[in-house]
This record gives sequence, C-alpha cells and structure tokens, in this order.
Amino acid sequence: MNQQNRQPRLSLASLATSRPAAQRPSYAPAALRPGIVHLGIGAFVRGHVAIYTEDAIALRGGDWGIIGVSLRHLDQRDRLAPQDGLYTALERGPVVKPPRIVGCLREVLVAPENPEAVLCRMADPAIRIVSLTVTEKGYDHDPATGRLNPEHDDIRHDIAEPHAPRSAVGFIVEALARRRATGVAPFTVMSCDNLPQNGKLLKGLVRDFAARRDPELAHWIDTHGAFPSSMVDRVVPPVTDADRADIENLTGLFDASPVVHEPFSQWVLEDSFVGGARPAWHECGVEIADDVKPYEDMKLQLLNGAHSALAYLGYLSGHDMISQAVADPVLQGFVRNLWDEEVIPVVHAPAGVDLADYTATVQSRFANPFVRHRTWQVAMDGSQKLPQRILPSVRARLSRGMDLPRLALVIAAWIRYAGGTDEGGKTIDVRDPLAGQLRDKLGAASRTPADQVNAALSFKTIFGDDLPTDERFRDALRTAYAQLALLGARKAAASLAGNATSLNTAIGKDAR
Repeated sequence: MNQQNRQPRLSLASLATSRPAAQRPSYAPAALRPGIVHLGIGAFVRGHVAIYTEDAIALRGGDWGIIGVSLRHLDQRDRLAPQDGLYTALERGPVVKPPRIVGCLREVLVAPENPEAVLCRMADPAIRIVSLTVTEKGYDHDPATGRLNPEHDDIRHDIAEPHAPRSAVGFIVEALARRRATGVAPFTVMSCDNLPQNGKLLKGLVRDFAARRDPELAHWIDTHGAFPSSMVDRVVPPVTDADRADIENLTGLFDASPVVHEPFSQWVLEDSFVGGARPAWHECGVEIADDVKPYEDMKLQLLNGAHSALAYLGYLSGHDMISQAVADPVLQGFVRNLWDEEVIPVVHAPAGVDLADYTATVQSRFANPFVRHRTWQVAMDGSQKLPQRILPSVRARLSRGMDLPRLALVIAAWIRYAGGTDEGGKTIDVRDPLAGQLRDKLGAASRTPADQVNAALSFKTIFGDDLPTDERFRDALRTAYAQLALLGARKAAASLAGNATSLNTAIGKDAR
C-alpha cells in the first residue's frame, strides 16, 4: 500500500501521537484478552457491535477482546494487521463528532488461509461468544423455509470434510464438537444479521448440520448451548476517499481500514447466554428483551422493507444514493404510503413504540446526506432479502384479505432489476447468489407482465410454495409489473403515492 506523503500509520506504537481531536481507548488494548470470535469482520460489526463492546470494556472491564474472522477474503486482515487491529470510527451527521480509535479488535484471521487456526481459537475455553455478521446469504439456507440447504456447495464440502470447514455453520459445529470432546462448555452463538428470529434460525441450522454428523452432538448443543436472537440497526456505508482524508486530518494518522456510520444506533438482545457470560452491553445502550421478535418485525418490515423499496424503485428512477431517492417527493410519498397503508397495519409494535414516530425517524435517517448509501448496494442479494423484508407483510395482508398494490410494485421493481436491464436499456450489474439463474429465467420469458411474473414466481426458494399459487398475489404482481412497464418506475410509484401532486411531479420531471 502506497503511503507516500501520508501521516504515520495507525498502530499501537503510533497511537499516543494521535491528535487531541481523536478519542483513544481508555484502556490498554495490548493487554486486552479475547473473549469473542466474530465471523464476518466487515464494516458493520466494526461500526456497531465493536463500539458497544468498546464502551462495555471501558465501563466495566473484562476480557472481551474480539478476534475477527474473514470467511472469504484477505483484504481486511491485510489492512488491519499492520495496525495491530486498531481502526477509526467516524460518525457522519449534522453534528460534528470527534473520530474514535477503537481498540477491542485484537486479531484478524482469514479462514480459507488457515481454518485450523480459526477452529483452535473458537475451541479455546476463553472464548465465550461467537458472533456473526455474514449477511443473509452466509447462512447457506433456504430463505423461504429457513432450513439448512444441504445442496449448497459449502455445506456439502463441510459435511464431507468437517475438520476443514468453509461455511459459518460448519465452523460453529466443528468448534462445538471439539469443546464437547474436551469437556469445555459451549460458547454462545449470537447472530447479528437481519434475519427474523435470527437466534432460533441459526440454532436450527446448527442443529440440522450437527445431527448429520452425530445426533448426540446435536443433543448436547440443544441442551447446553445458547443462541440469543438480536436486532441490530445502524447504517454503516462504504468509506470514501473523502472520509479517509478527513480521518487522517483529524487524527494525524493514516488508517487503511476506517469505518463511518450514522449517529443512530440500536441493538435489542435476548438475554440468553451460556453461564450468563457477556460484556456489560446492557449498561451501554443495548436493550435487553425477553422477546426480540416485535423489534425484528418492526425493523425488517418497516425499515429494511422501505430500504429495499427505495433501492429498486430509486435505482430504476435514476437515483444513485438512498438519500437522493428519499428526497425525491414522488418516492418519499410512495414510501410514506407504503408504511401507512400497507405495512404498519400488519406490524405488531413493541411495547412503548409508536410506529408513526419510528417511521418518521427512519425517513430522516435515510435522508442523511452525510451517509452515502448507494441504491445499488442496498439492492444486492435481493433473492435473500425479499423473503425477510417484503414477503412477511405480503403474507400478513393476504391472510386478512387486504390488497397490496405498493408491496407488489416493490416486488415488480425487483423483478425488473433482477432481469439485468434498466429502463434505458443499460445493463445492471446484479449482485445476487441467484443472479445467473434469475437473468436466464427472466431473459427466456417473453416481456409480457404475465410471463415475467411467472418466471420470477418459479423461484420457490424465494416465494415458497404458497405465494406462487395465490391468485390474488399473482394478479397484484401482474398489475404492478404492467404499470411499471407502461409508466416507468417513478410514474408507477407516483400513481400509488397518495396524492395527485406526486404524479404531476413525476410527469413534470419526465417532460423536462
């Protein structure tokens, strides 16, 4: 990495030379022993979970250092290892906050490079929590059913070669098997991904995989393990060159792997840990709840669902950023009505939460121009996200005999996006585990709304067995796709935005 004309690189040796504007760890990072292994050491965990952990260590101490594990790539390790695991977190919002140097990440391992090193760490009795942010697709499951996909390449490999795993589930089960064999208590397995009832889902996947190896191992995990569900919420967008320059100017140190994040942060966590062992997160803003599900449903259906709506309709309408999409009065009106008319009526609010206030906060967060979240980025992995973010609302409305024109338009926009061609005929770089299959199936179908919808609904791993055979859903989706094809994304959204001004705005923009 070229560091010509740069400040000294962030590290334990240079930490003391950071400028007064930078907030340093209040403890000695080099003396911190690890207690957590985290699978999937991307930007989100470093801008959310690690910051809560940093606060807990500063407040109450404890050996809760984090060992980060990359399940795929070398780049994060190669950036962080020369910095002794230190990195800078910068809050982006209307109020300027000082950058913060985070010290609780003590090591980064690359699983494909040395799976045995990862397993040894996970099997160490000092490790009491294994947490995950591997995204929806990292669970190697069928999103429609929530069951383990035994035909996934990584799962097939890990069943055949359990001592050299590739998947997150494979690593967890092999490490737990080693702990059982040596008489060590299991670690708590804590998902921090946007999946409904993520703890229960992950427990089922681990149990299923373990039972294929040894039913007694599966029983031991069931009896002695813990899989708390959680809901995490913070936007952590990709870091730009401008962010890096600002951080360097503020700290006086070059950081090869900083993170930026919005001011808002929420973490709701089920209090289910082996031996009760966890950092003092509850004293640092984490909400401990007996039942996380209402919070998960609220976030997935209201926040994440709207995020996906803005991603697909925003991208097709020519918006590069989520903040631009939600600033568009047409798309803003559409999302407001999506919430008020179709989603809020079928979401059970957590105790003490007003859903109108919640969505108003979400809208202001989306509009934060300091957080550059690309529509293309949010649109990724739609085949994994739709079953969690959009389809629960669809099923709830169908079960109550309610219509769903706006939800149908969001799905129709995803179908158009997944087909790989935008409204101007330009190719879309679709990033999705099913991208090739979707492109082939949609490309082979005629361009009629009925055939495009039929092709999309043939993917039962997305839509399950129920939705493709529900004529009300098929009709709503065909109607939405026809509107999308006839009017374009923005005008189609305007027709459902709840007022004539939105449609006039959409027509006026197109006329220009």
